[in-house]
Amino acid sequence: MTDIAHIEAAAARMAGHIRRTPLLSSPFVDALAGRRVLIKAECLQHTGSFKARGGWSALSALTPEARARGVIAYSSGNHAQGVAAAAQAFGAPAVIVMPADAPRLKIDNTRTLGAEVVLYDRATEDRDAIGAALAAERGLTLIRPYDDAEVIAGQGTCGLEIAEQAAEAGVTHADVLTCCGGGGLTAGVALALEARAPGLRARPAEPVGFDDTARSLAAGAIRRNAALSGSICDAIVTPEPGMLTFPILQRLCGPGLVVSDDEALRAMAVAFSRLKIVLEPGGAVALAAALFRKDQIEGDAVICIASGGNVDGAMFSEALARFGTGD
Repeated sequence: MTDIAHIEAAAARMAGHIRRTPLLSSPFVDALAGRRVLIKAECLQHTGSFKARGGWSALSALTPEARARGVIAYSSGNHAQGVAAAAQAFGAPAVIVMPADAPRLKIDNTRTLGAEVVLYDRATEDRDAIGAALAAERGLTLIRPYDDAEVIAGQGTCGLEIAEQAAEAGVTHADVLTCCGGGGLTAGVALALEARAPGLRARPAEPVGFDDTARSLAAGAIRRNAALSGSICDAIVTPEPGMLTFPILQRLCGPGLVVSDDEALRAMAVAFSRLKIVLEPGGAVALAAALFRKDQIEGDAVICIASGGNVDGAMFSEALARFGTGD
């Protein structure tokens, strides 16, 4: 099981390879949210999302022999790029299983990073089964998108940075909102905060209809989504919380927050107009929760992780056309 020592070891292996992303703020965003808002801009990370952390952590923890045989991952795009980029840096073969309806930008970027992309239908095919079969057939190491101890440790390095940056900003007590799919980022950040900033509490944010983590936390047991597709927040649409991640979330996280697709689009417009950063819908739900679920958040400050910015031009244009500045 991942712990703070595991996260710190991952941080040491990442030195010089992963960016320390900034913690941004804007008085305009503060006014919209009704409290101080600090935004951890992981959209500025290598490959455009926090997933570069987990990818590097997992690849760097493998033996040279395992890396030479190659790795396999399944992902709607951001984990795909994180693993592909790390594999390319290490000279390791990479096979990525991706849903056929993933944004074309993410599929193309993954191929550009040197990975072999295998497409599947997420509504009728099982990505876990496809990945397991290819791993066994080719002798590849499977790197899961969230239910992997090294991936969780890598994502936890984002929490280490938040703990340091929040202290520098004078924030010692606040909710830290995370864009949550299977829970790798949320679990890693929660573990890091427990050890380094116990006054900060991780809280998952999800889209309506795909709020498996919020429902699971409320029920005290894992709950599965009825559908596997149907939200523009593709990066965080997962069937259910992970077996490794959920016990961590259950122990350390506050209640989940749920926002609509339209609220995610509006948050994208706010991020662009007020912070000058580009977010994808799934990477904007934490900010959307800070802006539009303010009555469900306590305290004078809130921290949001802007987890990814790999958005198709048409989707980004829609956000700006419909919501302008987002105010």
